[in-house]
Amino acid sequence: MTEQTTINWLEEESKKLTIPTEYEELPALKLIPNVIAEITIDFSKPFNEWISPEEQGKRTTKKIIPVVVNGNRMNWWLNVKNPVYREVITAGKTGQTMFKVLQTGTQKNTKYVLVK
Repeated sequence: MTEQTTINWLEEESKKLTIPTEYEELPALKLIPNVIAEITIDFSKPFNEWISPEEQGKRTTKKIIPVVVNGNRMNWWLNVKNPVYREVITAGKTGQTMFKVLQTGTQKNTKYVLVK
């Protein structure tokens, strides 16, 4: 790769970082480990996206999913690589909006399971 190509690519990427991400700032959904939470997902418009700054050659992409829990509107920040994201999208295509979610683990060991 030439130096000019590298500079052009970095310039374009730099421009993307200055574009603000538009999403409604709501409290983040915080699930309690080993407790099933009932959530309603708003599928009325595409989910907004957040991409982390590159760290150690890795980037994380999360979808900001608007949810209602116990009457409170929140945002569920869900990594697109999480298998539950695919399950949510698949269920949403069939018209499902209510979900029961179980979280196990915390931080990097967090796992989500949709309870049927």
